[in-house]
Amino acid sequence: MLRLHAALAVFCLLPYSAQAHFQELIPNADIVAESGDRSVSLDITFTHPMEGGPVMEMGAPVRMGVVSPAGKEDLKKALVPVTKGAGKTAYTLSHKLKAPGDYVYFIEPAPYWEPAEGKQIIHYTKVVVDLGSGEGWDSLVGLPVEIEPLVRPYGLWTGNLFRGIVRHNGKPVPFAEIEVEWKNDGSVKAPSDPFITQVIKADSQGAFAYAVPRAGWWGFAALIDGKPMKGPDGKSAPTELGGLMWVKAVDMK
Repeated sequence: MLRLHAALAVFCLLPYSAQAHFQELIPNADIVAESGDRSVSLDITFTHPMEGGPVMEMGAPVRMGVVSPAGKEDLKKALVPVTKGAGKTAYTLSHKLKAPGDYVYFIEPAPYWEPAEGKQIIHYTKVVVDLGSGEGWDSLVGLPVEIEPLVRPYGLWTGNLFRGIVRHNGKPVPFAEIEVEWKNDGSVKAPSDPFITQVIKADSQGAFAYAVPRAGWWGFAALIDGKPMKGPDGKSAPTELGGLMWVKAVDMK
C-alpha cells in the first residue's frame, strides 16, 4: 500500500502539459509592407510555448520551404542553426519576398524522440506571411498532416474565430484532436495546468473553431497517430504526427 501511495504521489507531480510539444515557426511579421525591404525572418524552435520552455533539441530538418506566387521553393539551405536554452539546437531563416502574394512557409522537422512518452514526434508546421495581396493564404502545401485554414490566417483581431480543417494525406480527419497554445511573452501565468494547453476536437467533417482570446501568436496542433518508427534502441515505437499552424491576433485599439 505504501508503494502504491508513493507511486501516486510521483504521478501527481508529473507536469500536466508534458505532452504539449509545439514546433514553433514564428516570423517577425505576418504582414510585410511592400514599401520596405520585403524581408522576413523566422524563428524555428521546438518547445512548450505557453510555459516559455524548455527548448528541445532539433535535428537537421528534413524539409524547409515556402509556397508563394512563384510556386514551391526549397529553403533548406537557408536554415541557420542557433543555440537556445540549455545548449539546444534551434534554427533561424531569412527570406526576401519578391512579388506581392501570400507566402506559406513550412517545415518538416527531423523526428524527435520523447523518452518520457516512448514515442517519436514529427510536427509538420506552417505559417502564412502576406505581402500586399490577400490571395493564396489557403494554399495547401501537401504535408502528410495539415490544417487547411477556413479563415484568413493574418489580419486577425483578438476575439476573432479561427477555423480550419484537419487533413491527413489530403482527406479530412473526423473528430481529430487539436491542442492550442499561446506563445507566452512572460505576461501570463496559467492559474492551473489545464489552462496551459487548450484542447478542442474537430467535427465529423474534420472542421474545428477557436475564439482567440488574447493578442499574440497562437499555435494549433492537430495530432494523429502515425506508422510506428524505430526508437533509439532500434525497437518499434509509436509515432505522433502533428499538423501545426501559427496565427497572430492583434488588439483593436
